[in-house]
Amino acid sequence: MNDRHRAGALAAAGIRNAMTIDVEDYFQVSAFAPVIARDSWEARECRVERNVGRILEILAGRDVKATFFTLGWIAERYPQVVRSIAAGGHEVASHGYGHLRASDQSRAEFSADVRRSKAILEDIAGQAVLGYRAPSFSIGRANLWALDVLQEAGYRYSSSIYPIQHDHYGMPEAPRFAFRPNGPGGLLEVPITTVQLMRRKLPAGGGGYFRLLPYALSRSMMRRVNDVDRQSAIFYFHPWEIDPGQPRPAGVGMKSRFRHYVNLARMEGRIRQLTQDFAWDRMDRIFLGKP
Repeated sequence: MNDRHRAGALAAAGIRNAMTIDVEDYFQVSAFAPVIARDSWEARECRVERNVGRILEILAGRDVKATFFTLGWIAERYPQVVRSIAAGGHEVASHGYGHLRASDQSRAEFSADVRRSKAILEDIAGQAVLGYRAPSFSIGRANLWALDVLQEAGYRYSSSIYPIQHDHYGMPEAPRFAFRPNGPGGLLEVPITTVQLMRRKLPAGGGGYFRLLPYALSRSMMRRVNDVDRQSAIFYFHPWEIDPGQPRPAGVGMKSRFRHYVNLARMEGRIRQLTQDFAWDRMDRIFLGKP
């Protein structure tokens, strides 16, 4: 069975994978925060409009619908980006307002942030914003209260807990698939995809790992989730990951520099291949049953 027929068979069997994009620009990533001051954002070249446009073209070419977790800061300055996402039939979801980690905010600050972002995005997109993803997957065992705050603000699901061990984030004891951390009445959490290898969960849903590992290995891991676990995979990437020509700020440490820039030139081709190899849809359709 070739990849096109296989993707069709998975869709017919009810297994669709979630394609998600975290809409932020290169100067807003958490790893660059020590060398890029927030008050310099306005003066920097913003490349998100062009990069999101390219992503929309890639998705339209394969009739793929996706979820775009978008910063309120970006939406305010580039409302046409949000309108284009919505016009393409994609889900507009929240990535918070200014890319502040949930774990670095008080309950009141977090509530204000996610409500502000939701209101901005809904006003521009003309559709309800139901999903949220914390910057740097910054919800974990120490701040599960953030999910209650999201629910109070009107969100229906989160994709903010990464069930792996990582030096900047992660909740390795969390389940691999959708669950409700705060009990049956709590908010639905949909983790980024991992595969289980003995007692260890390995990342299999995008980011720097996807750029670093051979494409065939990443594809194999996602296929395992579909074929063995019979679950939807959740894949994520950023607009700056298809932009190898982006500015390179000075002062970034070696580890952060490697993680950010490795294989950027190959990323667009890999995304195009993913759209052929798997069946994809929006988060709200897969996990909330939206039409």
